Amino acid sequence: MSRNQEPLLSNRPSSEQSNDNDLAEEDALLTGERVQRPSENDKIKWREWLLFGWAFAATAVIIVLAVLYQNQKTTQSHGSSTPSGKRNLIFMVSDGMGPTSLSMTRSFRQQQYGLPYGDTLVLDDHLIGQSRTRSSSSLVTDSAAGATAFSCGKKSYNGAISILPDQTPCGTVLEAAKKEGYMTGLVVTTRITDATPACFASHVKLRQEEDLIADQLIGNHPLGHTVDLMLGGGRCRFLPNTTSASCREDNKDLVEQAKQKGYTYIDNRKDFDNLQTGNGLKLPFLGLFADEDIPYEIDRRFEDDTYPALREMAETALKALSAATKNSDKGFFLLVEGSRIDHAGHGNDPAAQVHEVLSYDHAFQSVLDFIEKEQTPSLLVGTSDHETGGLSAARQLHKTYPEYHWYPEVLANASHSAHWLAHAYRDHLAASTSRGDSDKKKLKHYLRKLLKEHMGVHDASSNELSSLIARPEIASYVFADIISRRAQIGWSTHGHSAADVNIYASDSVSAKPLVGNHENTEVGKFLRDWLDVDVEAVTNELRQKSR
Repeated sequence: MSRNQEPLLSNRPSSEQSNDNDLAEEDALLTGERVQRPSENDKIKWREWLLFGWAFAATAVIIVLAVLYQNQKTTQSHGSSTPSGKRNLIFMVSDGMGPTSLSMTRSFRQQQYGLPYGDTLVLDDHLIGQSRTRSSSSLVTDSAAGATAFSCGKKSYNGAISILPDQTPCGTVLEAAKKEGYMTGLVVTTRITDATPACFASHVKLRQEEDLIADQLIGNHPLGHTVDLMLGGGRCRFLPNTTSASCREDNKDLVEQAKQKGYTYIDNRKDFDNLQTGNGLKLPFLGLFADEDIPYEIDRRFEDDTYPALREMAETALKALSAATKNSDKGFFLLVEGSRIDHAGHGNDPAAQVHEVLSYDHAFQSVLDFIEKEQTPSLLVGTSDHETGGLSAARQLHKTYPEYHWYPEVLANASHSAHWLAHAYRDHLAASTSRGDSDKKKLKHYLRKLLKEHMGVHDASSNELSSLIARPEIASYVFADIISRRAQIGWSTHGHSAADVNIYASDSVSAKPLVGNHENTEVGKFLRDWLDVDVEAVTNELRQKSR
């Protein structure tokens, strides 16, 4: 066969050496069909899609890693809302403090210290939400029902101390914490048997049963000993009625009983100072520094050698509880209450209230300082049980349209509370009566001097003086109205109001469930959840033992 007649496929390479393109060409020759080759454009498009897919996947991985890293950093910085392991919870209650109390105190502080209008309170930097305050029996709660919402996480009627509307007891977060191995404490500036502290460690149908509350606080209680540390006032409820300082109806000596149960007891400033801010404190501990309430801060500052401040008591309690739980796998639960903000509201006394709010603000800062240094994860949550007084930073004094003013400098001129002035006035009247002196002219002179020296009021009217002389039993209200009118501060009631109140926290991430507007019972449920304690189990135990 000639070269030109060589078979078409004679030089076909073996299948091992051929490529797909060659095979396709040969098949096309045999079949007569056209070969479909991929164009250069198709190759480029496929390459671009592959590159895009790779870039997209890489970017997604980077984003996921960044989110995970950020979450880790956030957790390290702030913790989570459901912590694990050892922890401390400090719950602060600003009894009777509504939003206007903050506005009034902020402006007062700015005026008194020459601060810019942008200067704020410590509390302002930790606001996270608000609480709705109604009780089961009224749109306007009292402190007992308000504190029951916090302690039990349930609504109850006004006057109830951790008792539900069906008259059965409800377990409290403090009692549940103690049962789980936490150390516990109560720090207040009112009587330790008053409604708010009572609701965390006692159960009575009416808040007026303070003798029984005192009994339960020291462990005469179905659950036994539940409170490791108590600091505040209310000494008279712990002394037998055979002593002059007692306000009990029976002859029980609860101080002696507390000592027999292992409590260390002190009742004066010197012994408090010897505690070295908690370093020398041995639990369980009972410190009662006043027969009834510790004086308003505006008055207490002149009796600092007699009564400790809220800040000092809080710092002492924190250090003592931290030391006591150092080698434990459980931390502590502590209630700290700025109790007398409420009393100033009841008295419609703006000068007393701004000093009470500032005292609470200082204590809040002390707790934040403790948390910053404490090794154990700790959280501060604060709120009010209700607003008191229907306070407004404005007042219409006449029928004509009012000017838009209020005057904080008027409050700065007051050195004492209206309550203190009323007490001084009654003492003066008693002394005058014993001398047989009833000269009204002299009495008016005394009242003008009292108002000038202790309230900074130089223009008391004849009507105001006549009211004080005619009704000395309500002198505290009259003195408070004298300064309120001049400051143009308004009040709508001597009782409570239904206003929503603020919620604060040291860490908004850990307290995230409380961000926004909530029922007060949600605050109570958060406390138990954050500590991871079983309040319902305590409720069941109480009901079984109460049968």
